Amino acid sequence: MNNKPFGWSTSLLLLGIVIVLAIVPLLLVQGSEFEGADGAAVDAISEIAPDYEPWFTPLIEPPGGETESLLFALQAGLGAGLIGFFFGLKVGQRKARNAEHPTPMVSRQSAPERT
Repeated sequence: MNNKPFGWSTSLLLLGIVIVLAIVPLLLVQGSEFEGADGAAVDAISEIAPDYEPWFTPLIEPPGGETESLLFALQAGLGAGLIGFFFGLKVGQRKARNAEHPTPMVSRQSAPERT
C-alpha cells in the first residue's frame, strides 16, 4: 500500500501552478511599482506631519531594495522551514508512539452483537 498522498507528477504540477500564479500578475500589470509598506508609510507620514522626526535610526542600513527583498525572503524561508520541521517532528513522534502502543483493531466478526 502506498502511504504517499501524491506522486512526483502532482508535485511538479502544483509547483508549476505556483510559479504561474507568481509570474502572471507581474506580466499583466505593466508599469506599476511593487513597493513595500515601509515606503508607503514614509509617504503617508510626510503628508500628515511634515515636521515629524523618527525616534531612532536603523543599526544597519541595507545597500538597496534588492538586499531588503533578499533578507525578507530569507526570513520567510527560515520561518517556513521551522514550521515544517515542527510539524514533521510532531508527525514522527505520533508515528513512533503509535508503533510502540498499537491500538487493537476489532473486526466486525469478532465484536459482540448488541441487542
